[in-house]
Amino acid sequence: MSRFDGYFLRQLLVLFGFFTLVLVGVFWITRSVSLFDRVISGGQSAMVFLEFTALTLPTLIRTVMPMAVFAAAVYATNRLSRESEMTVMLATGSSPWRLARAVFIFGLIAGLMMAAISVFLRPASVDQLERRQAEVAGDVTAQLLNEGEFLHPAPGVTVYIGQIDLDGTLHEVFVSDRRDEANPVSYSSTTAYLVNNDAGIHLVMVDGVALRLNEQDKTLSSTLFEDASYDISELTSSGDMAQRSLEAIPTVEFIEDIEVAAATYGFTHGQLVEELHQRFSWIAICITVALVGYSTLMLGSFSRFGLWPQIFGAFTILVVLEGVRGFVAPIVIDDPKLWPILYGPGIMGVMISCLFLLVAGRPLIRQRNRQDVAVPSPV
Repeated sequence: MSRFDGYFLRQLLVLFGFFTLVLVGVFWITRSVSLFDRVISGGQSAMVFLEFTALTLPTLIRTVMPMAVFAAAVYATNRLSRESEMTVMLATGSSPWRLARAVFIFGLIAGLMMAAISVFLRPASVDQLERRQAEVAGDVTAQLLNEGEFLHPAPGVTVYIGQIDLDGTLHEVFVSDRRDEANPVSYSSTTAYLVNNDAGIHLVMVDGVALRLNEQDKTLSSTLFEDASYDISELTSSGDMAQRSLEAIPTVEFIEDIEVAAATYGFTHGQLVEELHQRFSWIAICITVALVGYSTLMLGSFSRFGLWPQIFGAFTILVVLEGVRGFVAPIVIDDPKLWPILYGPGIMGVMISCLFLLVAGRPLIRQRNRQDVAVPSPV
């Protein structure tokens, strides 16, 4: 690589890192608010929230990375043009094709990063996230240990705990079980303890009263007890993992035998084919958006006010390509044999970039750029 190529590539990589951090931060804050509320309100600790947040990062990074690549290519090209560096290189004989080498290498580097995330890291993180969500859903203890709140761990069951001591002692406990509509029962005790043993999880209540209503006879019976055990193991799911989602299936299983994967996980052949090639198409998108951002700005001539019309045009092309990606996905799901069209948006973007570079490299435009930077000789 020449010195200018290295300089251009460094500019692109630095800006790419900056835009990635900014976009990930913005999206992370937006999603973390709702995630934090769900996790903490479910009785989980802050460590569980941090774990869930970390497991969602690969999906978040995959979403924002093409935008960061595009923003870096547009910003770097616009700055070099505004500071006359790009114009000087064109005036010295370098063609837009020659200057695009650094942009192409930048797209390849971003594509390799995307390959690691889209093909390997994201499926693994989604799989682990679903496992942890199943475990948290089965953590009945965490769901009940919320003092001062009426909780509903299962339909027809209401639990209230007035105070929780540091040693785990529960005070002012109330349990209403209305799952048997003919004989609803309510328990109230001054203290209680959660006991986890081989028989399951039990709420042991001390010094309380049990009220049972007989709907048929319209009678209410009360029983004072010194201690009573209430089985709460059935209030939530046991924590067994539900069916694995499409995004959580490892890429290796798609490649080894997609028919076996379809039979194992219950998805159609078209859904699996679309998901597999979508993971690889993200790699091509990184290269495409970098070239589109650079080549569109190369259509403009030197201006100290920047290349805002070209920037708007590049953004419009990016939106159109994204719309095409969303349009072709259902087609592949219906007919898996048409999977090559998933790479169509990437190919379209590369063809548009080549066309723009051909137009930008015409002698008329290069001559105009040289005239813009030419210094008149003294008379």
